Amino acid sequence: MTPGNQQKLMIVDDHADFRAIARKLLEDAGYSVVAEAGDAASALSAASRVKPDLVLLDVVLPGLDGFAVCEQLTQTHPTARVVLTSSADRSRYTRRLASSRARGFLAKQHFSAAAFTALIDK
Repeated sequence: MTPGNQQKLMIVDDHADFRAIARKLLEDAGYSVVAEAGDAASALSAASRVKPDLVLLDVVLPGLDGFAVCEQLTQTHPTARVVLTSSADRSRYTRRLASSRARGFLAKQHFSAAAFTALIDK
């Protein structure tokens, strides 16, 4: 996928500052951010409304964790491509990532639009 084709992207993270940074980087790269959420319940509600094609999803959220949200999102929206993110290192989630329906994982400190694109294109 090339960012310019305007697939609907949702950003889910409980830190508003990270959501703002991710939104800016992704929109500058041509993505269309159609929803943001700060917790699991809001994410699932927004997803039912906007039916995102792409989701940037924090692992640590109030309510359900990102793995549970990913599972529910991909069950109700099977074509949605999810990339998980966290401030913790990937090694902390190795086993859960292996069984997750997510396209991949990006540590927040290494987040970029190019890295996001590489994961959703695989």
